[in-house]
Order: sequence, then C-alpha cells, then structure tokens
Amino acid sequence: MFIWLDNLVNLLVTKVFNLDLDSALGGSIHFFIYDVIKIIILLSIMIFLISYLRSFFPPEKTKKILERFHGITANIMASLLGIVTPFCSCSSVPLFIGFVEAGIPLGVTFSFLITSPIVNEAAFVILLAAFGWRVALLYVFTGVVVGVIGGAVIGLFKTEKQVEEYVYEMQAADIEIEKLSRKERLTFAFDNMKDIIKRVYLFLLIGIALGAVIHGWVPEDFLYKYANKDNPFALFVAVIAGVPLYSNALGTIPIAQALMDKGVAIGTALSFMMATTALSLPEMIILRKVIKPKLIALFVGVTTIGILLVGLLFNFISPWLIF
Repeated sequence: MFIWLDNLVNLLVTKVFNLDLDSALGGSIHFFIYDVIKIIILLSIMIFLISYLRSFFPPEKTKKILERFHGITANIMASLLGIVTPFCSCSSVPLFIGFVEAGIPLGVTFSFLITSPIVNEAAFVILLAAFGWRVALLYVFTGVVVGVIGGAVIGLFKTEKQVEEYVYEMQAADIEIEKLSRKERLTFAFDNMKDIIKRVYLFLLIGIALGAVIHGWVPEDFLYKYANKDNPFALFVAVIAGVPLYSNALGTIPIAQALMDKGVAIGTALSFMMATTALSLPEMIILRKVIKPKLIALFVGVTTIGILLVGLLFNFISPWLIF
C-alpha cells in the first residue's frame, strides 16, 4: 500500500541527506520519516470514519446500552464498547465513575476499563500496517477476551465496598441524548479527528523516535539473547518495564515494531505495549481517587495475568503470524 512512500523516503535519505540506508543513521532516519507519514495518513482516515460511527454512541447512550445487559453478556458488551471509545487509560476513569454511578456492576465496568486503552481503531490500523491482518485481528480479539474475563473475575470477588463511598453518593445526571444531523456528524468526525491527532501526536513522535533509535543502533544479538520467544522471563520483564511508563497504543506500537525487527518475540513486544497502555502508574494514581488499594491490586493482578497469557499465546503461534 505504501510502496510509493517507501520509495520517496529512500530517495530523500540517499539523494538529499546523502546517507546509506544500511547505516545506523540512515536506517533510523528512514524508519522515522516513513512511519510518521504512514501512521498520520492511516490515523486521519480511520479516525474520521470511526468518529462518524461513534457519533451514534455518545457516553450517555453507552451507559444506557450497558444497563440493559447482565452477566457475562454485560462484560462482553462493555469490552466491545471499549473498542469504539478513543480513551487512554487515564481518560477512561471518568466514564468508569459514570458507570458505577449508574449502578452498573463493578466487574462490567472493569471489562470496559481494561479493554478501552488496549484496543481501539487507531491501534488496529497501525498494527495492520506494521504486522499484517493476522496480528491485528488476534490482538483485538485477545484484548477483548482479557477485558471480558478480567472483568468477570473481578466481579466474582464482590468488591463493591472497595469503592470510595462518595462515588455511590454521587447522582448520575439523566442527560438527554442529542440527535445530530448528517452535517453535524461529519463536523463531529472531522473535529474529533483533529482533536485526537493533536492529543496523541507527541506520544506518536516519541514512540517512533525511540523505535528509530532501536532500529538503527541497538545490536540485534543483544535483544535476541534476552528477549527471544524461548526465554519465558522476557515476558515478565516486558510487563514490569511497561508499568512505570505512560503512553497510549499509538506511541508504543512503533517501539514494539522496532523491538521485533531486532529479534524480540512478538508476544514479548506486544505484552510490553499492553502493560504500558493498561497498567500505567498515572492510571493507578487516578483510580486511587475512586477505588481502594485492595481493588487496585486485584485489577493490576488480573490484568497482568491476562497480558502474560496473551504474550505466551502470541509467542507460541508466532510462526503462523509472521512470514
């Protein structure tokens, strides 16, 4: 799809910058320029299209939809709705509070909270471009499964008392759902596209820049020795390394791509990406304002186990995923 772009960047690096593509500097600059342009194009198109569809599902309607489901079906719906909400982990928390206020079970709200930052349309597009349709589809599927099972497990522990009392005392306002015309939906989609690009571009540039450095300068043997698919401890290290960081999926995918180019197993790279987006310290700090430490620990533990299992699955079937 982007052969034309690859050829243009090759000419830019070799003819304008007079650099060898096989050199560390030339390879890194090519990686950075090519990925920035490609991802911005894909993001702009996909976010606009999904934002138009999302205009039919405002937060108020999302809550009303979830209120109609019960049991594991509610967990599935919450995770699926998490896909079409463009929130990072921290910005998912206000909607999480709204779900609790509306009387939606905690396990169901956690299904949304787990899936929302891990899986979204932008992440799917970039994964599709970077790793192919098999990885992209399986990543979305496993992200939803982690959310569904994680929320269901948390729900079994009956942890309602681990929510701060003031959250239940807050009354959720019954907001009338506004009906939009086609022109208003198109305007919403365009404005939302600009807003999301504006909010994520810095993470994106940092992620691609780090990926470019890894691509150009980190020796392949070094990473492969410690993070190949035969090293079970690499998954644990990847998840632990991702927790202190804060980014969204857009900023971590280029890093995962560069790690894989250097021989890191696909499951290990994606586990790092999931941990960074779903288990960041800033998210824990915000969550502490509404839920107590025991529930935060349960959330972190269940989500971590889910991410590790996803990493093991990807590593196990990696020959089928990557050609």
